[in-house]
This record gives sequence, structure tokens and C-alpha cells, in this order.
Amino acid sequence: MKPRIEQTEQERHLVTADKEKKKKESIFDLSKYIDKTIRVKFQGGREDPDDQYKLTEDTRQLGLVVCRGTSVVLICPQDGMEAIPNPFIQQQEG
Repeated sequence: MKPRIEQTEQERHLVTADKEKKKKESIFDLSKYIDKTIRVKFQGGREDPDDQYKLTEDTRQLGLVVCRGTSVVLICPQDGMEAIPNPFIQQQEG
């Protein structure tokens, strides 16, 4: 029995569709964060239970980091970030 060499049009389409599925693009444009200090927030991250905005001055150089899945909630530059009062809390009149 001779091996079949020719592919049908449907088989060619399936092979092309598989190649297209493998090309996944990032939903974040990370090029603007190159050589900058950034803050990354993860879902279920390690925060102070009393004050989630409490930060320490302790930092460390990580180098290359792989963050996978839907656990990344926020990526922002460290410079220019500051806490603001919650605008949705109603002020009590005294």
C-alpha cells in the first residue's frame, strides 16, 4: 500500500488553523515598562489584612519573571503612583 502524499483542502485548512491558534498575543503592552520599576498586583496576593495599601521600603531585584494565567490583576509603573482617598465613601457631617 502506497502512502498518501496529497492532502485534501480540508486537511490543509485544519493544519493552518492549528498554527494560527498557537499564536497568542499578550493583552498587556509590556514594552513601555522596560528598564523601569513596576508594581505587579496578583489576585489573592500577599497583603497586610489590616491595610492592603501598606507598603514596605524593602525591594529586591528579580530579573526575569514569568507570570502565568489570570492571576495578574494590575501592572503599573512605580513612579507616579500614589494613594488617594476613597471617593465613594460618604463624608459624615459633624
